[in-house]
Parts: sequence; C-alpha cells; structure tokens
Amino acid sequence: MSVAEQLESLLQAGLNVQHIQLENESHMHSGPATESHFKLVLVSPDFEGKRLVQRHQQVYGLVAELMQNPIHALALHLHTPEEWVARNGEVPLSPTCKGGSKADQG
Repeated sequence: MSVAEQLESLLQAGLNVQHIQLENESHMHSGPATESHFKLVLVSPDFEGKRLVQRHQQVYGLVAELMQNPIHALALHLHTPEEWVARNGEVPLSPTCKGGSKADQG
C-alpha cells in the first residue's frame, strides 16, 4: 500500500469524510523521496465548532504514525461542509520549495 493510500485510509477510518483530495507534491521538493510531501484537502462535519488548530491536531493525531517517516510535510486545508461550499471548492496553490538542497545554494 502506498503512503498516500495509508494516509487516506487512516483519515477515512477516523473522520466522517465528505470530500478528500490528496496531492503528492514531492516532485516540488529536493531529495529522493517520492512520497514525502503532500497537500490534503479534507471536508468533514467533524470540524464543526473547532478552531483551525484543533482541526490540525485532530488530523495529525490520526496520521501520527506516518509523520516524519515517510511523510516530511503535510499541508492541511480543512473545512466544514459549509465552509467548503462558501469557498466554491477552491484551494490555494502550494508555494514553491525554498530549500533543502545544498546544490540550490549558490
């Protein structure tokens, strides 16, 4: 099972997921890892009444076994169904990687 499949499985098991979009962004970063950087868009009624920090803590708690190894970075975009509708399903683009490789430092 791929890292992305493991991540989705843990989230589906721990939350009432209405929409999930997981994007592997590892190609945007330096290093050999092919499944180390992800962007997650998740819509769940379980986020109702929770601050952003509480939502992040809930998600990180579910996927803790994958963080740091093999996942190095996980960008989270967590919404209630109402917030998702208000955003028209739009998610900001991820910034380009700014470092990590000594070859990039001139």
